[in-house]
Amino acid sequence: MSGFEAIAPGTDLGVRARELLRIHDAVIGGGRPPQRPRPLVARSWRRVLDAGLDPAGRNARSPLPFAEVERRRRSSRLALVVDELRAVLGSIADASHFLIVVTDADGVILWREGAAGVRRRADSLGFSEGALWTEAAVGTNAIGTALAEDAPVQLFSAEHFEPQQHPWYCTAAPVHDPRTGALLGVVDVSGPALTLHPAIGALVETAVKLGESRLWRRHHDDLERLRRSSAPLLQGEPGPFLVVDEDGWVAHHAGMGGRDRIEAPRADRPVAVPGLGICLPERLGDGWLVRPGGDVRRLEARLVRGRRPLLEVGGAGAGWRTVLTPRHADLLVALARAGAQGTTAPALSGVLYGDAEHQVTVRAEVSRLRRVVGALVLTGPYRLAPGVRLLVEPGEDCEGGGARS
Repeated sequence: MSGFEAIAPGTDLGVRARELLRIHDAVIGGGRPPQRPRPLVARSWRRVLDAGLDPAGRNARSPLPFAEVERRRRSSRLALVVDELRAVLGSIADASHFLIVVTDADGVILWREGAAGVRRRADSLGFSEGALWTEAAVGTNAIGTALAEDAPVQLFSAEHFEPQQHPWYCTAAPVHDPRTGALLGVVDVSGPALTLHPAIGALVETAVKLGESRLWRRHHDDLERLRRSSAPLLQGEPGPFLVVDEDGWVAHHAGMGGRDRIEAPRADRPVAVPGLGICLPERLGDGWLVRPGGDVRRLEARLVRGRRPLLEVGGAGAGWRTVLTPRHADLLVALARAGAQGTTAPALSGVLYGDAEHQVTVRAEVSRLRRVVGALVLTGPYRLAPGVRLLVEPGEDCEGGGARS
């Protein structure tokens, strides 16, 4: 088992479905269940009940118009890999009597295919293209709960909130953009509950890993195109400089050591690059040329904590400032405290969440933080870049080459 499956191999599915129905009816009815639901399910049921959804399952379905679904398909990066996802999952969909579903980050179903009979049953649930399949819309389900937890989810029978979903199983996993860590959507396999096979979870995970791998390969192809297109424009430039894409990924460098990523450039502010100091981005074709605007090699950063944490980098007139989320502020402080030796995703999960079970979330959050602060944060291990000195008000002083307080 991959660790998130609802059913262990060898489980009698009919017996387990009846056990879960008794648990569901007791919890939803306010009674004492014969067994506690899984923690994942209990959290989801609480969110759904707090949102005021109808336990009888009469929650409205309002699918989007076809034109809007088409627009979302065209704008989704998952359109680049949906054929690969189908290749992994679709070849056995008819034989296994399940549906393949791909949603966007909002939980809107963009693609759905599978056995005709299962599609007809899904239509009666409103489980079709254009439908919003979040917890807030249709209660506990693998797609909506995977979005809420940002983690793979499998639900079996009466672990679903709505009774009309009890005859189903569903297995879903989020897909993230490997460039940015942003959530792109969810891949889901759903079918009749009593047909659930123990290998479904591993199959969905394999499809997601393949999709993210193909997106990463396309990313490298895009960087290579940017490098080739910028080369004639930079002949004779001595450096130091970087050529980067819209997200700050480095396609080419000269006159300095290589690095993989900096802060995403913007035309209206300088960027801070360890080793170069404060740099001025200039538009260069489909990317950016980044070169020093001064002779600074060490970077001073100040983090002001609060409900809207503020990060200030660089000196007056040459630096920049940005508002961070409280979670990103906590993460930045944890990285600074780790010192030059850095830290790991399990360790950061323990600091931020109190356990080591949120490693996927931590990796995504680090990637999102790097999109904001760029090369101030390094990976492998996670740490502040050498030469970055972070002052955390009220008075904690940390440096990329070590930590002081």
